[in-house]
Amino acid sequence: MPRPLALTLGEPAGIGPDITLAAWLRRAELELPAFYVAGDPGFLERLARRLSLPVPVAAVEPEAAEAMFPRALPVVALDHRVSATPGQPDSSSAPAAIASITRAVADTVAGRAGAVVTNPVAKSVLYRNGFVDPGHTEFLARLAHEATGKATRAVMMLWSPELAVVAVTIHLPLREVPARLTTDLIVETGRIAAHDLQHLFAIAQPRLAIAGLNPHAGEHGTLGDEDLAVVAPAVARLRAEGIAAKGPLPADSMFHVAARANYDVALCMYHDQALVPIKTLAFDHAVNVTLGLPFVRTSPDHGTAFDIAGSGRANPSSLVAALRLAARLATANSA
Repeated sequence: MPRPLALTLGEPAGIGPDITLAAWLRRAELELPAFYVAGDPGFLERLARRLSLPVPVAAVEPEAAEAMFPRALPVVALDHRVSATPGQPDSSSAPAAIASITRAVADTVAGRAGAVVTNPVAKSVLYRNGFVDPGHTEFLARLAHEATGKATRAVMMLWSPELAVVAVTIHLPLREVPARLTTDLIVETGRIAAHDLQHLFAIAQPRLAIAGLNPHAGEHGTLGDEDLAVVAPAVARLRAEGIAAKGPLPADSMFHVAARANYDVALCMYHDQALVPIKTLAFDHAVNVTLGLPFVRTSPDHGTAFDIAGSGRANPSSLVAALRLAARLATANSA
């Protein structure tokens, strides 16, 4: 039997559980790959009743999820019971979210699942409960290291049919970006992006468009010297390694239709430089893909949306896209 996808619960009080139920209901219409949720079956049953959704829940082991999927939402039951209600995280939220991620990764590394798909978490809730990693992606990298014994650097790529972007620095205050941005960091990020685009996305010679840090890519040094001193040497090193990299390019002219036709991924120097264009172009169906891991991980490209959790208004489109992409990449990863 094909291996199902391991879907995490995410923040229980957010919209992750809502869109999980909504996606399962449309499984046949959308021809979704089989998945199971690592979490609390009773919580999902209560939420389905609250939302008046006809979703039967079945507690299973991963090996039975594929056969169960057409009839009921398969759930691999964990010990952590959820008491949180929509929009109101409580003391059960962080332990349930962390346990779900940990189990999904363990199942995937062990070959019981084909890939990890993560629902959104609330970092503020995790931090209040002693979470030590900077974010979701870094936690996944640590779990991968613990499972395999091999250190890895995880790289966040936002992907859609219209555009793929990678942020070289991610969750930093803007004032800290110039000091943290190095030639080595750009080169390492570019290598990982090129490798995974080639091996997972089957792009024979990935083309990297590398944005400048400053307006107009520094305007030959008149608007800052980082593009000449940091970014340009990184582009040169990538090209010397045989990677089709171009830059530094002015970010304000990289994302129109004609420009996007000339590259496969845009490497951006900071968070908003990467995420603003893709969320403008593909807000409802962009997917977060973690590159550099020894397993496939995708995620919806949105947050917990506490304000609409439990209302039935959450759009499952990004989760659907994440499930589909995970299945596609898992097939490539196993080839």
